[in-house]
Amino acid sequence: MTELELKELISKGEGFHLEFKEETVSNETIKKTIVCFANTNGGKILIGVNNDGTIVGVTNPDAKMLNIENLAYNNCEPPITILQETVVSEGKTVIVVNIPKGSQRPYRTNDGKYYIRSTNRCRDASREELLRIFQSAEAISYDELSINRASINDLSLNSFVTFLREKLQIKIEETDSDEIQTYLMNLNLVNKDKIPTITGLLFFGKNPQRFLTEARIICGNIDDIDLATPPSDRKEILGTIPEMIENTEKFLKLHLKQRHIIQGFKPEVEFELPIVAIREAIVNAIAHRDYTLNSAIRIIIYTNRIEIRSPGKLPNTVTLESMKIGTHYLRNSHIYSMLLKLGFVTDFGSGVSRMIKVIKSHTDMDVEFNLTESEFTVIIPRPLKKT
Repeated sequence: MTELELKELISKGEGFHLEFKEETVSNETIKKTIVCFANTNGGKILIGVNNDGTIVGVTNPDAKMLNIENLAYNNCEPPITILQETVVSEGKTVIVVNIPKGSQRPYRTNDGKYYIRSTNRCRDASREELLRIFQSAEAISYDELSINRASINDLSLNSFVTFLREKLQIKIEETDSDEIQTYLMNLNLVNKDKIPTITGLLFFGKNPQRFLTEARIICGNIDDIDLATPPSDRKEILGTIPEMIENTEKFLKLHLKQRHIIQGFKPEVEFELPIVAIREAIVNAIAHRDYTLNSAIRIIIYTNRIEIRSPGKLPNTVTLESMKIGTHYLRNSHIYSMLLKLGFVTDFGSGVSRMIKVIKSHTDMDVEFNLTESEFTVIIPRPLKKT
């Protein structure tokens, strides 16, 4: 970095990627700042610059740089690789500490604290933020976490035994046997202490929403094209994931147009949109939503479209375009595994592309997608023609 580049950087002031520190800054502050930059998007620390941007310099740059290197390696877990350089300006030496976004996130200080960058300061990472860092680094799947307030008595073991018999073709008799406990642990439905996981409660919980209030679906029917219009019908869908899928489908069938056709000698109901395609969108929302956000999935039926609104952004490197052609990334791998075993999904990542093709074939219109900081929306057009 040249002197001119340094002055231009200082002129911008402290921000999301930049912090000023004087030579007397404590070791605690340095390691905290290194961790928070590494856990977020990287950044620079300018040692020898005070808060108002005045260059005050460092008297012994070599010793200071050695100390900072030691802090990054020995006082951050895992060790963080940094790059330091010195720039002389106005006869004073400034140390530039370059901290990249870490490849082994999340990082913490050696006293066990996790920090992230927020605007122009470092702060403690919240539980939800920390979980998202773990997820984005593929270090943990949120749905494998256990819920310590719950016990195995909060699971319907009869439902689990039925699942083993009908879906996995496992012959089993006793619902309280050690064999049952083994299957529950092997499927990541309870931990080694028999405490239910998020996945266990979502699929076999007697009352999942007692522990997971975010695990719900809000359905609404609006006789208009505007969200500002009050819904003519609204329903909160609760229960296990299979129950929510079934009851959401019932709500949709109640409000979609239909006609009776004759197939052979029997009348059959044909809906204005293929139910299989809508179910695909609903199952995808359940499988891939961000469960760290305390928000419900929202499904809104308008007169010209259906919107399936799922909490959270797309995971990691998945983009709208890559998703359309079948990019397969699992945010909630254990939830997806259970959906696969129950026959709701395939293991090919073709659900979205299949839904797009089916809707296009049926309506000659395109499925749309919208992404914000907090929500991913699938927009399915309703056919303009009368059914």
